[in-house]
Amino acid sequence: MKRTLQGAMSNRSTKRAGGFSLVEMMIAMAVSLIVLAAAVQIYIQGVSATWTVTQRAELQQDFRAASNILTKDLSLAGAGLGQGIAIQLPTSTSLPRYGCAQTTGMPCYLGASNSASVNFPVQGTTPYLYGLLPGYDAGPTLYGPQGATDAVTVVYTDAAFYLDCYQATVASDTTATFALTVASQASANCTANGATIQAVNDTNQGLTAGDLVLFTFGTSSIVAEVTSAATATTATFATGDAMNMNQSAAVPNSFASLATGTTGTATRILAITYYIDNTPNPPRLMRQVSGHIPVPVTENVVYLKFSYDLYNDSTSTPAVNQPNPGSGDTNDTASNGLLPNQITKINILNMAMNSTMQGAKGGYQSFDLQTSVSARNLTYSNNYPN
Repeated sequence: MKRTLQGAMSNRSTKRAGGFSLVEMMIAMAVSLIVLAAAVQIYIQGVSATWTVTQRAELQQDFRAASNILTKDLSLAGAGLGQGIAIQLPTSTSLPRYGCAQTTGMPCYLGASNSASVNFPVQGTTPYLYGLLPGYDAGPTLYGPQGATDAVTVVYTDAAFYLDCYQATVASDTTATFALTVASQASANCTANGATIQAVNDTNQGLTAGDLVLFTFGTSSIVAEVTSAATATTATFATGDAMNMNQSAAVPNSFASLATGTTGTATRILAITYYIDNTPNPPRLMRQVSGHIPVPVTENVVYLKFSYDLYNDSTSTPAVNQPNPGSGDTNDTASNGLLPNQITKINILNMAMNSTMQGAKGGYQSFDLQTSVSARNLTYSNNYPN
């Protein structure tokens, strides 16, 4: 029995069980942590890169949409108004202006603090409406070394609203009536669109407060601002409007100066102003139509600057790249004596858009637009500068 137990004990393995030592485990854990950290870092970089690409795509989409709207409006400057148009506006000490809205308080939106207006250009003492109105330094300063930003205003007729198919009649110093007659619908435009002529107070297209109306009475052209919603046959042009268009009967070129019973035609015109609003953060590009409340086009627009090419018909010479044409400034001497209706091209020197969102490597993304737009409706001159 004793020998049997000893034999069994002698057959028991004396090898130790397999496993890792403490040193081996520490090394393995260290290597695992390094690999895990590398994997996490790669993941973070991948997510960040994807985020950056996504945000850049969104920024690019917004920038493209804004630039398309701006360039389209610039290309329409003067459309429907006639070549070389220069419409006399009411002449008084209260000059007609733009950049203000026909609403409660009649706020204005231009200038360094987005609370000012800009007067229409003046020849002698008479203000004029042109198809394009440069707004040199009419916007706020966002970055001191760059100086003030620009605004720009284009004017063209509203081809979607067939107000010109009505006969317009001066009913009083402050009202005009509109009637569809055989004579008023004799034009090809009205004949072709006779079934779609909207009511004067149409819900979608009708006249509302802040609209500008160009009246043509024989050889006279008068611009007036609608001051309240129109009825089916009447529109009101009371004095004290936001744009100072409607002045007393004693003021030349005012609606009130017309004789009661005068008949003619009327067309709604769109005076569209682009400017930067820096009252919110981030700043944004705004679009104001006539005397209406401005609407934002896109955010993060931080710079806006223009110049203009003009053509001197008297001397047959171009005046190119004029930031403030006709001003006589150092950089604008070539355009001395020239008028906005002699502009042939609008140069967008810089429309800059910055993202407030940082990318994977820090810093901010940005886009810049530099392009030129032909003002084909302002002049038919073939002598465009290169």
